[in-house]
Amino acid sequence: PGRVALAYTADTEWRNRAEFPRGRAQVVDFLTRKWNRELDYRLQKTLWAFYGNRIAVRFEYEYRDDSGQWYRAHGNENWEFDEHGYMARRYASINDQPIREEDRKFHWPPGPRPIEGPRLAETDF
Repeated sequence: PGRVALAYTADTEWRNRAEFPRGRAQVVDFLTRKWNRELDYRLQKTLWAFYGNRIAVRFEYEYRDDSGQWYRAHGNENWEFDEHGYMARRYASINDQPIREEDRKFHWPPGPRPIEGPRLAETDF
């Protein structure tokens, strides 16, 4: 989390579900909680739109909690960058859907999504 937070401005502003981290220290705390709670995380994002220093993406990811319940999360993120390329704002709208393990779509090993895997546009949302 500490290394990831360095990609954001010192006064970065986030919205993620019902949490509103401000600044790198709060982002580190947020990511630490998130990554301890969302296990076996598999993510896909696709560019939705861009203009100037702003980007919108849509995403879908799967994870399980510590009880073994699987979830599919999907939604949109809006990003705004400063003049140095650091992300100043990150606003995420996320919906979580409980799923059965056998209904998972993302089965690649931990790490980056394989290049040959299906793209988000090729999966049903």
